[in-house]
Amino acid sequence: MGQQVKEIMTAQPVTLDRDATIAAAAKLMRDRGIGDVIVVDGEDAQGIVTDRDIVIRGVAEGADPDTTRLGQVMSGDLTSVAPDDPVERAIELVRGKAIRRVAVLEGGKPVGIISIGDLAIERDPRSALADISEEPPGR
Repeated sequence: MGQQVKEIMTAQPVTLDRDATIAAAAKLMRDRGIGDVIVVDGEDAQGIVTDRDIVIRGVAEGADPDTTRLGQVMSGDLTSVAPDDPVERAIELVRGKAIRRVAVLEGGKPVGIISIGDLAIERDPRSALADISEEPPGR
């Protein structure tokens, strides 16, 4: 049997409630050195917001970062896999939907995230993307 998502995912993804502000998300991304936050309603995943979403759908549109809610700028069509799914399923989704991150959900609750960088490190460790993805986050 091939590798499962849970073997290469980043566990315990960062989450914020859909009513949190984009400023709160941006600060959390900065402090944790990450580029995405899974948006939840209670414990259930509702979407994802990336640093790019904050810039393009928020700031560039004139939104006030201190009052604009994640629910207003998130990508609500959350692409996900289960922890026991084969890694190949995540690769298919990344390729087919041209996305960089796939949420890992168990019963609707976020338990991990798998990024294009995670896949590169695992499948082609000598690639430029793998090299970049293994570097500590820059400031």
